[in-house]
Amino acid sequence: MSEAVEYDVVVLGGGPAGENVADRTRAAGLSTAVVESELVGGECSYWACVPSKALLRPALARADARRVPGLAGAVQGPLDAAAVFAHRDYWTGDWKDEGQIDWLDSIGAHVYRGHGRLYGVRKVAVTSPEGEHHVLTAKHAVVVATGTRALVPDLPGMAGARPWTSREATSAREVPGRLLIVGGSVVAAEMATAWQALGSQVTVLVRGSRLLPRMEPFAGELVADALREAGAVVRTGVSVESVVRDGSTGPVSVVLEGGETLEGDELLVATGRSPRTEDIGLDTVGLTAGEWIGVHDGCRVPGHDWLYAVGDVNHRALLTHQGKYQARIAGAAIAARAAGDAALDTGRWGAHVATADTQALPQVVFTDPEAAAVGLSLADAERAGLRVRAVDYDLGKVSGAGLYADGYRGRARMIVDLDREIVLGATFVGPGAAELLHAATIAVAAEVPIERLWHAVPAYPTISEVWLRLLETYRG
Repeated sequence: MSEAVEYDVVVLGGGPAGENVADRTRAAGLSTAVVESELVGGECSYWACVPSKALLRPALARADARRVPGLAGAVQGPLDAAAVFAHRDYWTGDWKDEGQIDWLDSIGAHVYRGHGRLYGVRKVAVTSPEGEHHVLTAKHAVVVATGTRALVPDLPGMAGARPWTSREATSAREVPGRLLIVGGSVVAAEMATAWQALGSQVTVLVRGSRLLPRMEPFAGELVADALREAGAVVRTGVSVESVVRDGSTGPVSVVLEGGETLEGDELLVATGRSPRTEDIGLDTVGLTAGEWIGVHDGCRVPGHDWLYAVGDVNHRALLTHQGKYQARIAGAAIAARAAGDAALDTGRWGAHVATADTQALPQVVFTDPEAAAVGLSLADAERAGLRVRAVDYDLGKVSGAGLYADGYRGRARMIVDLDREIVLGATFVGPGAAELLHAATIAVAAEVPIERLWHAVPAYPTISEVWLRLLETYRG
């Protein structure tokens, strides 16, 4: 090992969460090192949010255009897959991270490329790709931001079948003729939308009763209906028993419970995520390798006043924007503690406490139709024992929606706490619905009384007029 180098803060993982911690700690004047074993910018920039949305945007734009009189006839042809891939490659920087490195350099953070492991209290050992070894010590904090990887079930034949995970699904350079997708999650729904639009014959195999099981039931139902109308096959209540790949380049088959066999050219497995913590030295500080890292609301690991975990790895909310939010909280908390004010990372409404992860968590699924939700679903609220009412409205009946697209189909739901008369959650499903979400997020996060929402007048004619219709429906 080389001689130890001391920093105020060492960040283990250079994805969006790690980058944002570094941004906040450097802004506070704390020397900061970032350790990254792959590409700086992380999963989101190269294999998740960014490339997936680059693939999906043409599909959604074409779907919207086909619903507009005077334009529909001009957009009936296939997507130009090569152009779509080129656009995706541009947004991923062709899987090169020089731009991200330049940004970290510009804020004064020091980047170490290589595999980082905790090496006891306040220490991180780094092994570079060239075999060089460094020990970094952290005067104030070590932040773990190593994220997650795709969880591939250990089924017979799965390893030899070389299945796609989200990484291959977002970076592939050829359109498979037939794509089998196992899973009913966000990744499954979005990639089914993208690849069906690009020309694949998609079959989605969902073990549960519906797509998007964590959202209101109508969200998965409307997305599944649209996928079927686009030509995809969506099957629910089915389990995969084994997988077989015919040779090195041949088709792949999945055998379902009961013996039915389905064949495709590629297989995407979208059945969840697991934490990237199996080889980062958690055992050297009394934690369990391979497990999620539990944190309190300030993103600090209980029992370790110097150790923080942000982003997917703490399992609070596996979403990039939430990881960045946590990173801002943690960075501010570290700076406060370094300045001698340890009290600032405690308390429900403190500036350095993450509350949105449980109270106002927004998520968009970029399918056709889009599904957007924040806060509690009806099932969530009922499980919590709250006295609530679900208020529903047909989005297609809103004037702005009818002008947005012929035959607009969608639905909105608002969950109202009947005791406090505030909005606890909202879900919108329909073309363009993602842009409705932040208004709902503000209402939920700020606990805006229903009585005050009457005075937030939506512009006419926009789809946001659904807020007025929801309030009218609630009042009766």
